Amino acid sequence: MIRLVIADDHPIVRAGMTALFDTEEDLVIVGEAATPDDAVALAESVNPDVVLMDLQFGSGSTGSGAEATRRIRALDAAPYVLVLTNYDSDADILGAVEAGASGYLLKDAPPHELIGAVRAAAAGESALAPVIASRLLDRMRAPQASLSSREIEVLELVASGLSNTEVASAIFVSETTVKSHLAHIFTKLGVASRTAAISAARQRGILR
Repeated sequence: MIRLVIADDHPIVRAGMTALFDTEEDLVIVGEAATPDDAVALAESVNPDVVLMDLQFGSGSTGSGAEATRRIRALDAAPYVLVLTNYDSDADILGAVEAGASGYLLKDAPPHELIGAVRAAAAGESALAPVIASRLLDRMRAPQASLSSREIEVLELVASGLSNTEVASAIFVSETTVKSHLAHIFTKLGVASRTAAISAARQRGILR
């Protein structure tokens, strides 16, 4: 029997998944969580095999699904985490995978695909939706496009309208260092200007 915890802030989504899994003899829901903190607590207390994790929770919640995934995977005898979300940007996907998620599916996935992914995750296998797997392969084939956390921070500040001098002040570095970060960003994204870098980063899901 595969023991599941469903972590999603929408009751109707949890109810729909419960109804789906109740039709399968080898799957049982042992807990529901409406916040990331509740998901971590349940993962520790009810010993599930798999936690189905949304990425974005309501404004009343603290933390994100990716952060909860990281905390869950750090537990002793940690359950596997399968992300089930509406968000499919590169930043969301990579963040979840780096946090330790075994799989990543979108909420419009067919029921049989979701059930199969849960069984795969419980067996310790990767369970990625085809579009997600393709996206990750593309990123692996073009690692030069992967920005560091500091480069993303600089680009976010630039996108908010700050000048190089203002960015330098905001992150406590010299203006020369900011220019160096921007040069690396331009090279990785294959662009030649701040505007083009912001546009390219948004298209790739690096910036929202």
